[in-house]
Amino acid sequence: MTSARGLVWLEPNISSEMVSDFARQTGQTEPVSALLLRQHVKPDEVEHFLNPTLKHFFPDPSTFKDMNNAAGFLADAIQSGKSVAVLADYDVDGATSAAQLIRYFRHFDRSLELYVPDRLKEGYGPSPHAFEVLKSQGVEIVVTVDCGAAAETALNHATDIGLDIIVVDHHLMGEDIPVCSALVNPNRPDCDSGQGHLAAAGVVFVLLVAINRHLRESGQFTEAELPNLMHWLDLCSLGTLCDMVPLRGVNRAFVVQGLKTFAQQESAGISALCQVSGRSTPERINDLTFGLGPQLNAGGRIGDPWLATELLASTKFEKALPIAEKLHGLNEARKEIEADILSQARLMAKQQLESKPDLPVIVVGGEGWHPGVIGIVAGRLKDEFLVPSIVIGWGDAFGDVAKGSARSVTGINIGSAIVSAREAGLLLSGGGHAMAGGLSLEPDQIGAFRAYLEAHITDLDVNAEDARTVQIDFDVLASALSLDFLTILEKAGPYGAAAPKPLLRIKSARVRDRRLIGTNHMKVTLDDGSARLECVAWRSAETPLWDACAPGAEIDVIGHAERNAWRGRDSVQFEIVDCVAKN
Repeated sequence: MTSARGLVWLEPNISSEMVSDFARQTGQTEPVSALLLRQHVKPDEVEHFLNPTLKHFFPDPSTFKDMNNAAGFLADAIQSGKSVAVLADYDVDGATSAAQLIRYFRHFDRSLELYVPDRLKEGYGPSPHAFEVLKSQGVEIVVTVDCGAAAETALNHATDIGLDIIVVDHHLMGEDIPVCSALVNPNRPDCDSGQGHLAAAGVVFVLLVAINRHLRESGQFTEAELPNLMHWLDLCSLGTLCDMVPLRGVNRAFVVQGLKTFAQQESAGISALCQVSGRSTPERINDLTFGLGPQLNAGGRIGDPWLATELLASTKFEKALPIAEKLHGLNEARKEIEADILSQARLMAKQQLESKPDLPVIVVGGEGWHPGVIGIVAGRLKDEFLVPSIVIGWGDAFGDVAKGSARSVTGINIGSAIVSAREAGLLLSGGGHAMAGGLSLEPDQIGAFRAYLEAHITDLDVNAEDARTVQIDFDVLASALSLDFLTILEKAGPYGAAAPKPLLRIKSARVRDRRLIGTNHMKVTLDDGSARLECVAWRSAETPLWDACAPGAEIDVIGHAERNAWRGRDSVQFEIVDCVAKN
């Protein structure tokens, strides 16, 4: 049978014998044991997996290459009063990283200048121009966060003009280490920390622990005079989640402990953003990744890239409120811009696939498409059509060239494909990693670039089914999806990157009702004979999934069980991923 989305469903592969044996070894219930088995947790790891603490998982800062140098440098700057600036990326990870540093310096009555490159005018990361501006303002030390590890030209220029640079990053980098005062990056080739899965916000948090240690050991400050960094775990967890780094090891502890910090409502900026957007205090991961994250990113996408950091660094609600209002308004505008471009891009993608059903890559573009949302649109196309997707824009906002953003599927390294096209002379610049990339080219080269990618990816030894294969974890009845069941699921969380939510299957369910909610989401009521269940399928209008869920249809359905909080009451909601018609 063919599923609505063309996915290949793999049957559950955890036997009852495996579950029973694991339960006997660990003392856990069989449902929890099944959830732990699917995440490959070993029996002796269960306690720390279910109850991750910083005490157990937190790394020794000294194991990071250059960490002690960076901590000493900044500790000395705090004591000497040297002028320091932080240069941050414009996404949530960059903003949470910079906000942690700003709060830290503020604790000692030291101001930290902020510089966030403009996405359209300056692009990503530090540039000679940025360092020139900071130097002219009297800055002596610049800390780059969530960027800088590969900015060799800019760092060399900073040295030439007499700036001390400390790089705090987490991105992959080559063998050549740029010259600077300190470069802290768990993914630099000579770092033995084993913490390459950290987001920049996590690396910054470790740096602050190292500075605290340095100041304490210097004898200049008592423990009581140093910042209590546990109060800033909200920022660390927010950056960790929104940057989609693997939720394992200390990242799990950051998220679990960070959610507790959110509950204490200590962040003026988060409180303000929740108020203007009509949201309650964040309690769950979705509240951060799908609730606050897009609003914080809106400034960097279509407005002022400084707003998110300024909001998160705020300590006074009355000062944070107008910033939150700006971000919320920008996010509403971003949604409209994205919807318009996505509508055009989907039509182009469908036309390409209708003429070539086996098309290995989608490349679409349009003049005037906003550069701040083309990455989001590429991700939407990839999710819907299950092939690598590249969205290109050009026009006044881009200067003289066209720029594109790519998102890929399992088995196809889109970053490598872009590099290959660049080396073939079809791009002005380009690169990335397996799942995402960016590029620039002349607008009249888009056709040749598309043709090259189609041929290049077709020649690769890849299995097209890899991107369409999903592993079912458990079969369930609708009646089993209770709040108690959700509590069991949540016990084995948090879920996120490298720790996906369990994929559940409900067999032979009848569609009792189907309706449109919002502009393109579907609400469905299912009945499998044991109970009725409210379901939702995001962005499914005008897709085969909508057609397959026609009232009266009998279907097998796969998806995720979610806790839906509405007006103070919790209920179970099933998020549909795919379905197969039974008749």
